[in-house]
Amino acid sequence: MATATVDREVVLQTRALTKRFGGVRAVHGVNLTIPRGDLRAIIGPNGAGKTTLFNLITGDIRHDSGLVYFGGQEISALPPHEVCRRGIGRTFQITSVFRRLTVLENVQTALLSHHRRHYNLFARAAHLYRDGALALLERVGLGEQAPKPSGILSHGDQRRLELAIALASEPRLLMLDEPTAGMAPRERHQLMGLVARIAADTGVTVLFTEHDMDVVFAVARRITVMHQGSVIVEGAPPEIRLDPEVQRIYLGYTKAR
Repeated sequence: MATATVDREVVLQTRALTKRFGGVRAVHGVNLTIPRGDLRAIIGPNGAGKTTLFNLITGDIRHDSGLVYFGGQEISALPPHEVCRRGIGRTFQITSVFRRLTVLENVQTALLSHHRRHYNLFARAAHLYRDGALALLERVGLGEQAPKPSGILSHGDQRRLELAIALASEPRLLMLDEPTAGMAPRERHQLMGLVARIAADTGVTVLFTEHDMDVVFAVARRITVMHQGSVIVEGAPPEIRLDPEVQRIYLGYTKAR
């Protein structure tokens, strides 16, 4: 793996990252720099390339060209599990918990994987990392839900559980792909307020995609705007809110729907 000539305070950097699906240019020449401790939102209308960009960074799909650096080390060709072990945690648009396991067992499983402990969860592993799992559940507000099957949780609580699972890998970068999808407006603000507090308490860098502009402008420190696979502008929330191009292609689009 090559070492990039980047500032050590930069956690994530992409250079000219590009991906096509047939004739569709999903991501085109994206240069992204995420400094340590940032709380960065990536926004754009449906089809802008946000999720594809996430998948390229985490190794879930292979890029056509370009480079990805994490902590100054190139990770462009690494598989997803190795990207995770390097320190990138992620949640997805669609909830992905083990519905038949309890809330506690879901987080224990994530901790077992992180610590490379290959046990049967219901035998010798049943008491491993229990305290750590309970601490993570308390952090996301699910301590009282620990013994319940995760499949009976509300959608919002399943999102919180996914956050606890992602935190179990002790990430330096936490990537959240539409973490509030399917949630009521109040729940969205509560969840992203929780994310912001966790980021402040732990120092984890956060990169998230989101369609709710109220949430974005309330939480993000900086915003990157994508359109048709490319980054068109980047800046602080007040700058993005007033940018005429953003208003034309994104905010205006949202109001028109």
